[in-house]
Amino acid sequence: MREARVIPLHRSDPAGAAESSDGSLPPDPSAGRESVVGADPAAGSDSAEVDPAEVELAEVELAQWEQQLAELLAFLRRRVTGDYDIDEFGFDAELTDHMLLPMLRPLYRSWFRVQTIGMHRVPDTGGALVVANHSGTLPLDALMTTVALREDHPAGRHLRMLGADLVFSTPMLGSVARKAGHTLACNPDAERLLNSGELAGVWPEGFKGIGKNYRDRYKLQRFGRGGFVSAALRTGTPIIPCSIVGAEEIYPMLGDIKPLARLLGAPYFPVTPLFPWFGPLGMIPLPSKWYIEFGEPIYTDSYEPGAAEDPMLVFNLTDQVRETIQQTLYRLLTQRRNPFFG
Repeated sequence: MREARVIPLHRSDPAGAAESSDGSLPPDPSAGRESVVGADPAAGSDSAEVDPAEVELAEVELAQWEQQLAELLAFLRRRVTGDYDIDEFGFDAELTDHMLLPMLRPLYRSWFRVQTIGMHRVPDTGGALVVANHSGTLPLDALMTTVALREDHPAGRHLRMLGADLVFSTPMLGSVARKAGHTLACNPDAERLLNSGELAGVWPEGFKGIGKNYRDRYKLQRFGRGGFVSAALRTGTPIIPCSIVGAEEIYPMLGDIKPLARLLGAPYFPVTPLFPWFGPLGMIPLPSKWYIEFGEPIYTDSYEPGAAEDPMLVFNLTDQVRETIQQTLYRLLTQRRNPFFG
């Protein structure tokens, strides 16, 4: 396959170039070549040479293309034959890595230009709970955090998100979420993931966070009843505060059409500078510059058994996590020069 490539396309035949339209040769061969090439014979000869470095580069690119094609065909064969594994939650790691994450990567790398800070604070192995602020009208911040931990963490960890009931009751979306490794935001599922050594993620503000008005940007909403703290205490896993700056600007929410939201069974129906006025085009997120910072872990393995049943301890730890994220957001905002250029 490689031998049939490139060479005939990049070399010219001097004799063929010198032939006239009736197949006869001109009296002066050098004149014939000059009339075609437009230069002296030496220049024509040099231009016909193939650079070995270019040939080697072409062969390397061809080998890489062949390898990628072979991997794709093997992936498709495994999907057709059912020769792949899923865990008890329905997590399909191969599908996630080969299809779901690649679709998000351009947003992460080129559109939002996400910059991560403190990635070393997320453990390479074992259970841990990432707790982050929530914003942006649509939950793209959760998806970008997932990409960050898979792409930029030294151990390339999968983040198993704990999502709202609405996610899993929505046709198609629920199935995709399950295959991506996510599950309901409830203590039994969270504890099973953490006890299995998985990295779980929770956004305690929920719809109150992503559906808040733009004038309230970067002001954390209530963190619920601290269920995530109870799960961490019962499993003895660290809590890692995560602060996300940039998501508030992708769909600046100016209003909420509540009657439409009730009609559609949605928590809110957003009005932004572009949506619904520009229809589907209004759903394109603005290209804000993102920062995702992972804070110092809050360790829970030193607490006595049964600490999860102490409401005062749960409240204090919940407040500590919330305050840590809020102060980190303020610090990142003071360091940011422009929402779209960083």
